[in-house]
Amino acid sequence: QVQLVESGGGLVQAGGSLRLSCAASGRTFSAYAMAMAWFRQAPGKEREFVGTTSMSSLSSSRTFIADSMKGRFTIFRDSDPNTVFLQMNSLKPEDTAVYYCAAKKLPLSALPNDYTDWGQGTPVTVSS
Repeated sequence: QVQLVESGGGLVQAGGSLRLSCAASGRTFSAYAMAMAWFRQAPGKEREFVGTTSMSSLSSSRTFIADSMKGRFTIFRDSDPNTVFLQMNSLKPEDTAVYYCAAKKLPLSALPNDYTDWGQGTPVTVSS
């Protein structure tokens, strides 16, 4: 099992930026062919796919962002193979939600029910 811990959420004004991070422990991504995704859930709404990336080598990883967030949101990794980031720019009030990271074995998926491991979530509030 993979333990996931999100951080970086908070309050930001519309048009601002936030960077969320998801740190994994336990069964590490470097040892397994894993997919990691970001989802979000606003009050009273269903969990929504944000994006996903494969956790294989940096050179061969693939990343997909939901169409509605392309151009504003980016998923990336750095030299730490167990941390994934969600960079959110040009934030809008409708981006307000709790953001979750989740993990599963490959292949990539946009369906929350496919994911086996979840973090506790980090809240993001965008004020107008």
